[in-house]
Amino acid sequence: MTDMFKAPKGTYDVIPPFSQVWRAVRTALSTPPILSGYGYIETPLFEDTALFVRGVGESTDVVSKEMYTFEDRGGRTLTLRPEGTAGVLRAMLENRMDRGALPAKVWYTGPNFRYEQPQSGRYRQHTQVGVEAIGSSDPVLDAEVIWMAVHAQRNLLGLKNLRLLINSLGCRECRPAYRQTLTSFLDTLDLDEPTRHRATINPLRVLDDKRPDVQAMLVDAPLMPDHLCAECAEHHTKVLSYLDALGVVYEKAPRLVRGLDYYVRTTFELVHDGLGAQSAIGGGGRYDGLVETLGGPAIGGIGFGLGVDRTCLAVQAEGIDLTNTEPLNVFVIGLGEESTIAAVRLLGTVRSAGISADYAFDGRSIKAAMKGADRSGAKVALILGPDELANNCVIVKDLTTGEQSTTALDLVTDALVARFN
Repeated sequence: MTDMFKAPKGTYDVIPPFSQVWRAVRTALSTPPILSGYGYIETPLFEDTALFVRGVGESTDVVSKEMYTFEDRGGRTLTLRPEGTAGVLRAMLENRMDRGALPAKVWYTGPNFRYEQPQSGRYRQHTQVGVEAIGSSDPVLDAEVIWMAVHAQRNLLGLKNLRLLINSLGCRECRPAYRQTLTSFLDTLDLDEPTRHRATINPLRVLDDKRPDVQAMLVDAPLMPDHLCAECAEHHTKVLSYLDALGVVYEKAPRLVRGLDYYVRTTFELVHDGLGAQSAIGGGGRYDGLVETLGGPAIGGIGFGLGVDRTCLAVQAEGIDLTNTEPLNVFVIGLGEESTIAAVRLLGTVRSAGISADYAFDGRSIKAAMKGADRSGAKVALILGPDELANNCVIVKDLTTGEQSTTALDLVTDALVARFN
């Protein structure tokens, strides 16, 4: 017997009934951007490698260790996208969205690819819902973006063990002085060689080190919120005040850095306490200067990426049942060859009316067909046999109560529309 193929390491299949949870989560994460005037954008799965090197940052683990990079037949170096922002900003600039009404606001969803060590909540292909807004540095926009992320998780999905962490990373005016202060502090510590090397490239990333021994050494480290310039301090205060006005509960997290180099000022992360080590399920922040780095004008920008995969794990950790978000309404049963033709016609009419419906395939007996109807989870069975066909009617059985009645064939679809739509 030929060996069966398996999904590549670090990937997984989205199959029923889990696919109902997956789709419900993706829909919930997508809803706030749609309600907030964000247009949908879709970009290629691969881009020029240089885009990610410049946009994400050469010092990041993403670029230095995790990218899927290959040379195509034309000799071009391409990379499967490891994150969404760089490619989306490239598309916005290439299509001149920065020259229209600002801020230009878009949302997107799709897979990202990183060569990581697979574990629960960490995959080599993971799906995100993200937003990007460019052309404004208004702190109200920061609050809008954070509200969208939190509203989807807390209010639409009902997650209760979710925490919003927020910080400010300053700007190109105040961060250099803080960076020097932090570097001087790190020079006094007994860091291992890889961490020391990371500190020379981007010392802020050391604050993000999760190892307990490193965190113990960082207890007295200088923190960015204490070294903000007046403008950044005012911006951060306004963001927090607008979040208060929106009723968004947050925690100040002065050590929060995140793993990408382009963040400035507002930075935030959503964590779920039921997921163990991989507790982050999304986050984002402001990236003023990134648009300019990618060849565009010197305008502000902010965005987020929310993990569909990890949000599904959080939903399951809290025991939230999303498996009935796509219920089947009708199960059609045709008995006999002539009745089957009419039953198939009825099936098409019901589906065309926007009502979900399935069919008893393979000419099953009425007993076997009714068992299939019960297993399907449908609410109503439509039974059409020779007697019903002769009388131009159909048996309508309520699979919840067991009650049944007879309805004219030309009236049954309207009755179902009135019930389900």
